Amino acid sequence: MLIELKEVYKIYAEGLESEVRALDGISLDIERGEFVAIVGQSGSGKSTMMNVLGCLDIPTRGDYLLDGVNVRELSDKELSHIRNKQIGFIFQQYNLVQNLSVLENVELPLIYQGIGMEKRRVLALEALEKVGLADRTKHKPSEMSGGQQQRVAIARAISTKPPIVMADEPTGALDSHTGSEVLKFLQQLNKDGSTVILITHDNGIAATARRVVRLTDGKKIEDRPQEVDWL
Repeated sequence: MLIELKEVYKIYAEGLESEVRALDGISLDIERGEFVAIVGQSGSGKSTMMNVLGCLDIPTRGDYLLDGVNVRELSDKELSHIRNKQIGFIFQQYNLVQNLSVLENVELPLIYQGIGMEKRRVLALEALEKVGLADRTKHKPSEMSGGQQQRVAIARAISTKPPIVMADEPTGALDSHTGSEVLKFLQQLNKDGSTVILITHDNGIAATARRVVRLTDGKKIEDRPQEVDWL
């Protein structure tokens, strides 16, 4: 099993009158190669869930096993290594560095991994080829449309070839047509072997995944597979 959550709680202001249980005793297994949508409205706990799954935050109680390793027992350095090596993040806001070129943006996580210039250039170009932007390497983000910028963000996320891709509302800033194109890329990544976890409030977007996990008030209220016609 790639991901195992065992009675996981994330509690803020624990024991106080203002206590908030962002995650309230959630257990969840995700197998390698799945495409899972985690769905919920504002305040449901879905963003906290992504932060925990992405090793950006640690559970208050319970265990999170990532590929058999208990995340709660890792140091900050070890958690940073996991985020850099095993997980590719795609966010609603593209988080591109505006004064860098497209190619330089995609190379950033490879630089953090200590990969030499020649090899990282090859990996970055390969990722840009996959998202159809191999001819825009010298452009700056400000010279590109929203959809193109999100594709650069996807290329950056997959340049390190991570086994897990986490996408947090990746179509939220895009029109419906461009958003559909981004979802196609996520589906293709899954076809190519990546485990894809999609965070969304939109049931229509969640319908593109092969499994839906629904949260309300920090609790898992639904977990079901679904038949999907690829876009």
